[in-house]
Amino acid sequence: MAEARALQAVEAHHADMLRQLNALVGLLTEAVEARDPAAGQETQAALLDWCDRELVPHALAEEGPLYSGPHAMPEARLLVDGMLAEHQVIVGLVDELRTADGVAAAVAAGAIQRIFALHLDKENRLLMPFVIESPELSLARAVEGLHELVGQGAAHHHGQGHHSH
Repeated sequence: MAEARALQAVEAHHADMLRQLNALVGLLTEAVEARDPAAGQETQAALLDWCDRELVPHALAEEGPLYSGPHAMPEARLLVDGMLAEHQVIVGLVDELRTADGVAAAVAAGAIQRIFALHLDKENRLLMPFVIESPELSLARAVEGLHELVGQGAAHHHGQGHHSH
Protein backbone atom coordinates (compact mmCIF):
# COMPACT_ATOMS: atom_id res chain seq x y z
CA MET A 1 0.00 0.00 0.00
CA ALA A 2 2.79 2.43 0.96
CA GLU A 3 4.66 1.53 -2.24
CA ALA A 4 1.59 2.28 -4.40
CA ARG A 5 1.05 5.62 -2.63
CA ALA A 6 4.72 6.55 -3.08
CA LEU A 7 4.59 5.65 -6.78
CA GLN A 8 1.42 7.70 -7.24
CA ALA A 9 2.99 10.69 -5.44
CA VAL A 10 6.20 10.59 -7.51
CA GLU A 11 4.33 10.13 -10.81
CA ALA A 12 1.95 13.00 -9.96
CA HIS A 13 4.91 15.23 -9.08
CA HIS A 14 6.63 14.26 -12.34
CA ALA A 15 3.50 15.14 -14.34
CA ASP A 16 3.20 18.46 -12.51
CA MET A 17 6.86 19.32 -13.15
CA LEU A 18 6.53 18.45 -16.84
CA ARG A 19 3.40 20.64 -17.15
CA GLN A 20 5.23 23.59 -15.57
CA LEU A 21 8.32 23.07 -17.74
CA ASN A 22 6.24 22.75 -20.93
CA ALA A 23 4.38 25.98 -20.12
CA LEU A 24 7.58 27.95 -19.42
CA VAL A 25 9.37 26.64 -22.52
CA GLY A 26 6.26 27.44 -24.58
CA LEU A 27 6.24 31.05 -23.35
CA LEU A 28 9.95 31.47 -24.10
CA THR A 29 9.55 29.97 -27.58
CA GLU A 30 6.58 32.26 -28.32
CA ALA A 31 8.55 35.33 -27.20
CA VAL A 32 11.52 34.38 -29.40
CA GLU A 33 9.26 33.65 -32.39
CA ALA A 34 7.54 37.01 -31.88
CA ARG A 35 11.00 38.67 -31.86
CA ASP A 36 10.18 40.26 -28.50
CA PRO A 37 13.53 40.48 -26.65
CA ALA A 38 12.00 41.91 -23.45
CA ALA A 39 9.44 39.10 -23.18
CA GLY A 40 12.17 36.62 -24.11
CA GLN A 41 14.41 37.78 -21.27
CA GLU A 42 11.51 37.78 -18.82
CA THR A 43 10.36 34.25 -19.72
CA GLN A 44 13.95 32.99 -19.81
CA ALA A 45 14.49 34.37 -16.29
CA ALA A 46 11.29 32.65 -15.11
CA LEU A 47 12.41 29.36 -16.68
CA LEU A 48 15.87 29.62 -15.10
CA ASP A 49 14.32 30.39 -11.72
CA TRP A 50 12.13 27.28 -12.05
CA CYS A 51 15.13 25.14 -13.07
CA ASP A 52 17.12 26.39 -10.06
CA ARG A 53 14.21 25.97 -7.60
CA GLU A 54 12.61 22.75 -8.93
CA LEU A 55 14.48 20.88 -11.66
CA VAL A 56 18.06 20.79 -10.34
CA PRO A 57 17.06 20.11 -6.67
CA HIS A 58 14.77 17.30 -7.93
CA ALA A 59 17.67 15.71 -9.84
CA LEU A 60 20.04 16.02 -6.88
CA ALA A 61 17.47 14.57 -4.46
CA GLU A 62 17.00 11.56 -6.78
CA GLU A 63 20.72 10.86 -6.69
CA GLY A 64 20.38 10.08 -2.98
CA PRO A 65 18.15 7.30 -1.68
CA LEU A 66 16.13 6.75 -4.88
CA TYR A 67 19.16 5.92 -7.04
CA SER A 68 21.58 4.45 -4.50
CA GLY A 69 19.57 1.26 -3.82
CA PRO A 70 19.10 0.24 -7.47
CA HIS A 71 22.64 1.37 -8.34
CA ALA A 72 24.02 -1.20 -5.87
CA MET A 73 22.24 -4.00 -7.76
CA PRO A 74 23.85 -5.37 -10.96
CA GLU A 75 20.49 -5.59 -12.80
CA ALA A 76 19.86 -1.84 -12.47
CA ARG A 77 23.37 -0.35 -12.35
CA LEU A 78 23.56 0.51 -16.08
CA LEU A 79 20.09 2.09 -16.04
CA VAL A 80 21.03 4.29 -13.07
CA ASP A 81 24.37 5.21 -14.67
CA GLY A 82 22.49 6.32 -17.78
CA MET A 83 20.05 8.36 -15.70
CA LEU A 84 22.90 10.03 -13.80
CA ALA A 85 24.45 10.95 -17.16
CA GLU A 86 21.11 12.53 -18.16
CA HIS A 87 21.21 14.62 -14.97
CA GLN A 88 24.63 15.94 -16.01
CA VAL A 89 23.31 16.82 -19.48
CA ILE A 90 20.26 18.60 -17.98
CA VAL A 91 22.44 20.59 -15.55
CA GLY A 92 24.78 21.50 -18.44
CA LEU A 93 21.83 22.70 -20.53
CA VAL A 94 20.55 24.81 -17.62
CA ASP A 95 24.01 26.43 -17.48
CA GLU A 96 23.84 26.97 -21.25
CA LEU A 97 20.41 28.57 -20.86
CA ARG A 98 21.87 30.91 -18.21
CA THR A 99 24.14 32.61 -20.77
CA ALA A 100 22.18 32.12 -24.01
CA ASP A 101 19.76 34.57 -25.52
CA GLY A 102 17.14 34.63 -28.25
CA VAL A 103 17.07 31.55 -30.47
CA ALA A 104 19.94 29.89 -28.55
CA ALA A 105 17.92 30.20 -25.33
CA ALA A 106 14.85 28.66 -26.97
CA VAL A 107 16.98 25.80 -28.35
CA ALA A 108 18.51 25.09 -24.91
CA ALA A 109 15.06 25.26 -23.30
CA GLY A 110 13.63 22.83 -25.85
CA ALA A 111 16.51 20.42 -25.23
CA ILE A 112 15.92 20.56 -21.45
CA GLN A 113 12.23 19.91 -22.04
CA ARG A 114 12.76 16.86 -24.27
CA ILE A 115 15.54 15.25 -22.22
CA PHE A 116 13.64 15.77 -18.97
CA ALA A 117 10.48 14.22 -20.48
CA LEU A 118 12.49 11.18 -21.63
CA HIS A 119 14.19 10.97 -18.22
CA LEU A 120 10.87 11.03 -16.34
CA ASP A 121 9.48 8.37 -18.65
CA LYS A 122 12.43 6.09 -17.79
CA GLU A 123 11.93 6.70 -14.08
CA ASN A 124 8.20 6.01 -14.26
CA ARG A 125 8.38 2.96 -16.56
CA LEU A 126 11.73 1.37 -15.64
CA LEU A 127 13.37 2.55 -12.41
CA MET A 128 10.42 2.87 -10.02
CA PRO A 129 8.83 -0.44 -11.07
CA PHE A 130 12.24 -2.09 -10.51
CA VAL A 131 12.42 -0.58 -7.00
CA ILE A 132 8.87 -1.71 -6.18
CA GLU A 133 9.48 -5.25 -7.50
CA SER A 134 12.76 -5.63 -5.55
CA PRO A 135 12.02 -7.04 -2.08
CA GLU A 136 15.17 -5.47 -0.60
CA LEU A 137 14.24 -1.96 -1.83
CA SER A 138 11.41 0.37 -0.85
CA LEU A 139 10.19 3.30 -2.94
CA ALA A 140 8.25 4.63 0.05
CA ARG A 141 11.41 4.69 2.19
CA ALA A 142 13.52 6.14 -0.65
CA VAL A 143 11.26 9.17 -1.15
CA GLU A 144 10.01 9.67 2.40
CA GLY A 145 10.03 13.33 3.39
CA LEU A 146 11.67 14.47 0.13
CA HIS A 147 9.32 17.11 -1.26
CA GLU A 148 11.70 17.46 -4.23
CA LEU A 149 10.59 13.97 -5.29
CA VAL A 150 6.94 13.79 -4.24
CA GLY A 151 5.78 17.42 -4.28
CA GLN A 152 4.89 19.63 -1.35
CA GLY A 153 1.54 18.05 -0.54
CA ALA A 154 2.72 14.46 -0.25
CA ALA A 155 5.92 14.87 1.77
CA HIS A 156 5.63 13.82 5.40
CA HIS A 157 7.71 16.75 6.59
CA HIS A 158 9.07 19.84 4.91
CA GLY A 159 12.49 20.07 6.55
CA GLN A 160 15.41 21.22 4.41
CA GLY A 161 17.70 18.47 5.69
CA HIS A 162 18.08 15.29 3.67
CA HIS A 163 18.15 12.23 5.88
CA SER A 164 19.28 8.88 4.58
CA HIS A 165 17.62 5.86 6.17
